[in-house]
Amino acid sequence: MGHWWVRNIVEPGKLPLLLALTAFVLTFVATRVITRLIRADRGPFGNVEAGGLHIHHAVPGVVLTVVGGFGAVASDRHGAGGILAAVVFGVGAGLVLDEFALILHLDDVYWSAEGRKSVEVVVVTAALVGLLLAGFAPFGVNDLSQQELQDRGSVLGTVAMNFLFSLVALSKGKARIAVFGVIVPVVALVGALRLARPGSLWARRFYGGRPRARARAALRAYHHDRRWAGPSRALQDWIGGKPDPGPARLPDHH
Repeated sequence: MGHWWVRNIVEPGKLPLLLALTAFVLTFVATRVITRLIRADRGPFGNVEAGGLHIHHAVPGVVLTVVGGFGAVASDRHGAGGILAAVVFGVGAGLVLDEFALILHLDDVYWSAEGRKSVEVVVVTAALVGLLLAGFAPFGVNDLSQQELQDRGSVLGTVAMNFLFSLVALSKGKARIAVFGVIVPVVALVGALRLARPGSLWARRFYGGRPRARARAALRAYHHDRRWAGPSRALQDWIGGKPDPGPARLPDHH
């Protein structure tokens, strides 16, 4: 275990990535703790305002991300400057992605159901970076032998095939599988072979004249959502805080 840690994680080339991921996760956790305390009106924390304007933490996050990104490019990756830039970048990315849903909707949906998207993006990002630290390379090139690496055609073929699988999975409405499939080839293959979700680009293109395929896709999506939607929401609420209840809808009058 110790040999694997030294070889795959603590080697100089991966230390900045490890520190960036650590800073990213810790920043997200600290931010969520603080925002939940503010929401509950507990503790010494409060919203940051300037001239009556509420300053979202994505604003300093963007600044830190830019500074850390350019600092990483300009510095030696193995030196202290590269390490510092990685930490600054991780902190900035944590602040920005914690408010990803606000940026996506251009609205303050932090404590709404739409705000769960921020938690989902942070979890996926942390998982992907963790896979990179564990030794996985995009498009599965790390799985090639030395002889295959010398054969440029094999490398390009592997990259193109896995990228195609990821695109097919994405067109089938399986965004998470497509993203993870870029790192883990088998995941992309599974997503490419399974039925498309109703309403996806693939379903609209290829299931239009196939009612049985549409029915199977709808049934599979229903069972999947019924099984996993509840636990997924519960986990997101535990990590990021439970959203505010939606406004009550008045009955329609005809």
